[in-house]
Amino acid sequence: MNHRWNYLPITPEQAETSQELAQELGISPTLCTLLVRRGITKVSEAKKFFRPQLPDLHNPFLMKDMDIAVDRLNMAMGKKERILVYGDYDVDGTTAVALVYKFIQQFYSNIDYYIPDRYDEGYGVSIKGIDTAADNGVKLIIVLDCGIKAIDEIAYAKEKGIDFIICDHHVPDDELPNAVAILNAKREDNTYPYTHLSGCGVGFKFMQAFAISNGIEFHHLIPLLDLVVVSIASDIVPIMGENRILAYHGLKQINSNPSVGLKAIIDICGLAEKEITISDIVFKIGPRINASGRIQNGKEAVDLLTEKDFSIALEKAAQINQYNETRKDLDKSMTEEANNIVNQLPDLADQRSIVLYNEEWHKGVIGIVASRLTEVYYRPAVVLTRTDDMATGSARSVSGFDVYKAIEHCRDLLENFGGHTYAAGLSMKVEKVPEFTARFEAFVSENILPEQTKSVINIDAEIDFRDINHKFFNDLKRFNPFGPDNIKPIFCTHHVYDYGTSKVVGRDQEHIKLELVDNKSNNVMNGIAFGQSSHVRYIKTKRSFDICYTIEENTHKRGEVQLHIEDIKPIE
Repeated sequence: MNHRWNYLPITPEQAETSQELAQELGISPTLCTLLVRRGITKVSEAKKFFRPQLPDLHNPFLMKDMDIAVDRLNMAMGKKERILVYGDYDVDGTTAVALVYKFIQQFYSNIDYYIPDRYDEGYGVSIKGIDTAADNGVKLIIVLDCGIKAIDEIAYAKEKGIDFIICDHHVPDDELPNAVAILNAKREDNTYPYTHLSGCGVGFKFMQAFAISNGIEFHHLIPLLDLVVVSIASDIVPIMGENRILAYHGLKQINSNPSVGLKAIIDICGLAEKEITISDIVFKIGPRINASGRIQNGKEAVDLLTEKDFSIALEKAAQINQYNETRKDLDKSMTEEANNIVNQLPDLADQRSIVLYNEEWHKGVIGIVASRLTEVYYRPAVVLTRTDDMATGSARSVSGFDVYKAIEHCRDLLENFGGHTYAAGLSMKVEKVPEFTARFEAFVSENILPEQTKSVINIDAEIDFRDINHKFFNDLKRFNPFGPDNIKPIFCTHHVYDYGTSKVVGRDQEHIKLELVDNKSNNVMNGIAFGQSSHVRYIKTKRSFDICYTIEENTHKRGEVQLHIEDIKPIE
């Protein structure tokens, strides 16, 4: 892979601020530069960044409609109305439903939950779901991680005497549904100071406000933070501001005292003896929860996340793990098919987007395939399959390009759409697919920047091996949890050499295990370069080369540092 290295600039003012912070905090100026780039310029801000505190969470009643939502929930409980907690079938939706259901159930028993079937009902609030609620005497539906565009469905529910409280974080349209309350910091008349909560995060804020209104102490909410961090990591929302506080304490919770359902997933993943990180959630825990909604029904994920008996939870986790194995097989075969189609496109070099339609593809996996296409071809990708007479699908984007806006530009062709900057869902009549493909490509071509269509590695700082000592590494660890807006820093070191012991490893000899030195110190650094064995012949010539990398803890030798090599550039 031919990556372009982009050395992130630093202004003289930023350099001066970094030096001042370094003196006051007693940490490396290089690391202080990372703080300044994150908008942290004062010692007090740095201390809050390094040690996020739960009392610094915003007052939930700052959110528009929060007082109305809490009053309606309290009224429902006072009148003993039947309440239904309703949510999307992905990780964010199922964790949100589990969180709200678990918390309210401690104080109120006339409550149930509902997850729509991806194949039978599709995304969001469904007529079938409302009919089921009406048949069961439900008077209040709390909908999480969807609902912001369900204008017709919520009007239908009102005719049946059912009220809605919407807890969503997707971009709303100009017209909002006729719900009792709409909790969404992205609405035009937003009054909340933080706009990047996950769907589960919005549910948590609702429960925080409910607790305040009923004199329930905050510590009763802390056990729910394991669900919140799973949603934050899996939904790829920024991990700064309020999300950083929630994620930081959510990781503490999931590592010290996870709920029964999450503990079962942790055991199934082989993470029981490990300190769980955001990456573990993204690559191991999240996909298993997601697999339930992709392959079977998302309700099974909520059943697991709300389970109280560990032996039963283990059985449910094993079943969800099996769904994940099925998902991986489908993912592999569909991605291969998609790559074959793309490689045969006659004008691929001139296209700025990829839109694929195959009516045989599995609906539950198309979002993953879209992600794979953006990773390989560095273009916004839309992958569609057929459901009845509709083409339904998922879109994913490249860094810096708003795919939601591109889809919104084609809204007159669509039956439904929704999402975020980097991920969206959409549906249209099958016959509209060719026109959508042309219009989407035209919009992307006009609006995407050249640098957004290439693989770029942003280099945070140039350092030497002598800079990487235990203090530097321990201070770097304080930047955790990493994620969007707080990406794990990538460093580069120039003119490094093989110490003489580097070798290819892996089942197919595709990786390189490296021992490296540079010309500034005697430090021998261990590193691993995944999928880069093509460089080994050059490395063995003892000529120098440049590397860029993240700094990790060696999982096999606790306390030792290992470089995770992102790219190798031979010096010509």
